[in-house]
Amino acid sequence: MSPRKQSKSPIFNRVRVLRAERDMSRAQLAELINVNPQTIGALERGDHSPSLDLALRICETFGLPVEAVFSRTEFNPMSAELYQPTQEMT
Repeated sequence: MSPRKQSKSPIFNRVRVLRAERDMSRAQLAELINVNPQTIGALERGDHSPSLDLALRICETFGLPVEAVFSRTEFNPMSAELYQPTQEMT
């Protein structure tokens, strides 16, 4: 994305992780949501912010709410969310 077009508030996403979990190629996801595979690559690299329509199509494909796939702040690693240390009882 050219510096002139870069958003001051980037949109982070988990598209790559979700694709990998489902053993899905970029081309397969692109076909399901009717875009070019290069668009998926650009989304995953953060070079492209999706339109609302595209974001909703991606979320519908994965069966997840928008906030599980896209965010204005960086996502924590999945391992940190799934395996948080337990606090000792006092």
